[in-house]
Amino acid sequence: MPLLPDRHPQKDFFILDISDVVPKDDMASMEHPLFSLATKPDMRHLEYRGGDNRLKIVPSGVGLPTIFDKDILIFCVSQLMHRKNRGEKIGKRVRFSARELMITTNRKTGGVEYQRLEQAFQRLIGTTFQTDIQTGNKRETRFFSLLESGSGFVMKEEGKWRLDYCEVILSDWVMRAIEGDEVVTISNDYFRLRRPLERRLYEIGRKHCGSQSKWHIGLAKLQEKTGSNAPLKKFRLNIRQIIEDDHMPFYYMELTEDDLVIFRPRSTQSELLPDIRLPEWAEDKARDIAREKGRDYYAMRSDWLAFAKSETAKGNPPKNEGAAFLAYCKKQEKLR
Repeated sequence: MPLLPDRHPQKDFFILDISDVVPKDDMASMEHPLFSLATKPDMRHLEYRGGDNRLKIVPSGVGLPTIFDKDILIFCVSQLMHRKNRGEKIGKRVRFSARELMITTNRKTGGVEYQRLEQAFQRLIGTTFQTDIQTGNKRETRFFSLLESGSGFVMKEEGKWRLDYCEVILSDWVMRAIEGDEVVTISNDYFRLRRPLERRLYEIGRKHCGSQSKWHIGLAKLQEKTGSNAPLKKFRLNIRQIIEDDHMPFYYMELTEDDLVIFRPRSTQSELLPDIRLPEWAEDKARDIAREKGRDYYAMRSDWLAFAKSETAKGNPPKNEGAAFLAYCKKQEKLR
């Protein structure tokens, strides 16, 4: 089964900073199967145990939240971490346009997607979690939803009603992960994975393997961590098919004869590199340079970031990112 197409390769010229935000996932939900892998309404009441951790999940009236519903949380966590890393004040309330979310998570932007987004909100708000999973150096038994009840859509009337913006209020449990920096960068290609199980396997590999040379886990234990309710024989066949297709970002997998699943990074460098960030003062000056030279600032910035990441992968990271970026901009020829 091929990857989904890259539906928005140019992102959106009207959302200026959309390409600047690096997708990030919180480690607690990567560790534990909070999201259903089903593609039809899943009304199961679930309970998971791992060591001292316990997790109970009671579905909403429209079912458990799915792994595709999680795109909303990933989007919000990424936005807040981007602002936090820039030194901006953050809070649990996040406002955004539905179009921005759909472009960032590689979705279509038609009317059906707006209906799916509404259903995802219902599942995320209505499902109740009872857990003592640790986040932010705290451990407590709590009942919560991933999104608070104030989350939703705001409609605007201009001849006819249309969706103006979405507003999400994250739970304290999710916010503690953000405030404690318990997040990791994930690949944009995560949003191109078609299979729910493949997305879940990528999360597990990213959380546990990271940039190690390899990480392994027994097949039965892996099935438990994914939350799959398929018979073990069927789960084994699914794993073999995913290994054969070999679409997973960052990692490839192996399945041994004794049911040991091994994750290995395709490269210990490339996309696993730390983010390269530009200070605000450098970006302000670079915008002035771009205007003077008649250049597209965002094109210049994108080209330099690609160059800087390439040099970092070779072991030659820029010593002063802001100064290096400005030097690059100044060397650009003035358009006539």
